[in-house]
Amino acid sequence: MKIDGTPYRSIWPVATGEAVRIIDQTRLPHEFLTVDLVSLEDAATAIRDMWVRGAPLIGATAAYGMGLALHRDASDAALEKAYATLIATRPTAVNLRWALDALRNRLMPLAPGERAAAAWQQAGEICEEDVAVNHAIGGHALTIIRKIAARKPAGEPVNILTHCNAGWLATVDWGTATSPMYQAHDAGVPVHVFVDETRPRNQGAGLTAWELGRHGVPHTLVVDNAGGHLMQHGLVDMVIVGTDRTTATGDVCNKIGTYLKALAAHDNGVPFYVALPSSTIDWTVSDGLREIPIEERSGREVTHLQGRTEDGRIETILITPETTPAANPAFDVTPARLVTGLITERGICAASADGLAGLFPERAAAA
Repeated sequence: MKIDGTPYRSIWPVATGEAVRIIDQTRLPHEFLTVDLVSLEDAATAIRDMWVRGAPLIGATAAYGMGLALHRDASDAALEKAYATLIATRPTAVNLRWALDALRNRLMPLAPGERAAAAWQQAGEICEEDVAVNHAIGGHALTIIRKIAARKPAGEPVNILTHCNAGWLATVDWGTATSPMYQAHDAGVPVHVFVDETRPRNQGAGLTAWELGRHGVPHTLVVDNAGGHLMQHGLVDMVIVGTDRTTATGDVCNKIGTYLKALAAHDNGVPFYVALPSSTIDWTVSDGLREIPIEERSGREVTHLQGRTEDGRIETILITPETTPAANPAFDVTPARLVTGLITERGICAASADGLAGLFPERAAAA
């Protein structure tokens, strides 16, 4: 996607086998900074400390992390160490495991001297596949946006509410939930996006608003608790969110607060869609509430905020009493019954075992 007219991806190789470059998302929206990852430890830190985030981008970064590790040491022991190090960085997003399993399965049968190049090649393939998948997701969802636009007065935008950041910064390019927004905007279909701030890390305020603005998509930032009010007053035509893990039965695990948006949408008759690449479907899980591990992050993310002062300094401030404890579950699970449809690279289906099996019969049968 574009930053002030210049196309970017969220991750790209700069030296074969030796370095991959990312955008440090902890510095956005106030500073655009790229960082070179040159080791397994760099890749693990980037994922764990959320320099990169979003299920697809986590998987892509982990794949390059494996390549960086094997460039230095391609032994069986080094491969297993790299796998163990990277798999431990974030527990909820299934793409991490999906990418690492794919690489390990491909690399283990190879001679050590062949592994580094093969890992780097497959990391690149994972990235290219992600771009194609996200573009396809956007194309399928664009049909929904066009139908809504056709029912509205000429020139009136389709109002879309989204939560967290399922944009191109969360993927390699296009994004999942944002892909249809970009494609509609680029095709001349008027859209306007209500962007949830998404506490506690403010990925909506700091990332989604930033990328939509840089690409020129009309948007308005709202506090997390405003979504229900907007829906009650007919100001939201549809909700599109992403997901970090979707069960084989259609339950959706996404950034904390997604469940509340789904409840509000259900109560107000607003369609609630989830955009996802099939790599985020966990075919081994059927009950999202009981089987998906929910990451508990530091309470400091809740008690402190980072921002830019009026004189340009980036500062972190405490917003609570010093002795107040904070809980910080990073994700929640939206039951399939609240999801209007799942938008995948193969099309749109019901959030159900039958719906997913209809689009991915080979995966469902294997599970």
